[in-house]
Amino acid sequence: MDALINIGFGNMVSKSKVVAVISPDSAPSKRLVQKSRDEGLTIDATLGRKTKSLIITSDGYLVLSALLPETIAGRFNDTTFAVNERVKGKGEKNA
Repeated sequence: MDALINIGFGNMVSKSKVVAVISPDSAPSKRLVQKSRDEGLTIDATLGRKTKSLIITSDGYLVLSALLPETIAGRFNDTTFAVNERVKGKGEKNA
C-alpha cells in the first residue's frame, strides 16, 4: 500500500503522486489554479479556508490545501523518518 500524507482536515494524498508543493501567492500559481479549475482537475481540500499551498500531482491534478507548504513538507519528512527510524534497545541512550 502506498503511503499517504495528511494535507489537513482528514484529507490525504498519495506520497508517490506528489510532484511539488508550492505557495499559491504568485501570478503563475494563480494562473495554474484557474487553468486547473477550467479543466476540472482541481481538488479543493481547504474546507472553505484560505488556500495556503498547492499540491501538484503526477496525474495532473492540483490539490488545494489550507496548510502551509512547510507544514506539508515537514509531514513528508516525518513519515520518511518514522519508517527509517531505528528502534533503540533498553540499554541504548537516545542521542
